Amino acid sequence: MGGKKKEVKEKPLEKMTAKELRETALTIPEITGVHGMNKAELIRGIKKARGIEEKDNKKGSSSVRDIKKKIKALKGKRAVALEQHDDKMAVIYRRRISRLKKKTRRAA
Repeated sequence: MGGKKKEVKEKPLEKMTAKELRETALTIPEITGVHGMNKAELIRGIKKARGIEEKDNKKGSSSVRDIKKKIKALKGKRAVALEQHDDKMAVIYRRRISRLKKKTRRAA
């Protein structure tokens, strides 16, 4: 009768679940490795593909994965310092690792 169809509004990306985001990302050919991404990575990828600019509200915007890579590298350096009986550097590396772990907790 009326012939009018209501416009279907899409949920904001931040409100979508990871499963919904994956389904959306699968329709975009520029995004690869959808099933290996977490929610934050999916949102970032979809926004980039759609040309939506992201606002960085955080001071140090580094992902948890990047921070964990740094922690792993520092743990290796600390192990070397302990083998060489360089206690001063071992303590410095331990403190750096501790600070980075706190950062991961805040970033998550």
